[in-house]
Amino acid sequence: MSRIPRLPADQIPDEVKPLIAMGEQIMGFTMNDGLDMARSPALLKGVSAMIMSIYGDGSLDPGLKRLVGYVASTAAGCRYCQQHTAHGASQQHVDPEKINAAWAYEDSPLFSDAERSALKVAHLGSLTPSEVTDADFADLRDHFSDEECLEIVAVISMFGFLNRWNAVMDTDVEDVPADYAKAIGLELR
Repeated sequence: MSRIPRLPADQIPDEVKPLIAMGEQIMGFTMNDGLDMARSPALLKGVSAMIMSIYGDGSLDPGLKRLVGYVASTAAGCRYCQQHTAHGASQQHVDPEKINAAWAYEDSPLFSDAERSALKVAHLGSLTPSEVTDADFADLRDHFSDEECLEIVAVISMFGFLNRWNAVMDTDVEDVPADYAKAIGLELR
């Protein structure tokens, strides 16, 4: 349970009810972190806008974006976001075997050199302080356009916020992503 009690459904401000409903439509369940943020409509609106702009726009493969989020969340140790991003990757038709292998991106034959480069930057970029080197970023630019590199960094940065939020709030994971993670044998770190 979250460290701050969630608002009862009848007390969620009307102005953010459409955002809660949109999240439910996209993910297939009501997200507990969104319900926690509903106490502050401006916060929920801002975070929702950030998520929609990062996940909704751009040319980077949506499945890769979810894997970048998964590796970033694993590096940060956020189990809530690990389960969410694994479930989200499955919704983008990423094979469960590949989701399970994402943390082993360096050695897994399931990943292309481009994917390895993105996941390495996600991993190292989620550490504090960032351990991404100029060589790591040059390798990323060898595989992706400048705009796609910005998308990768945006996903990492978005999860910097979401990982901290959910870890500090101790957000309890919903059944849908928890059940998915369990079904594929996802090892949470």
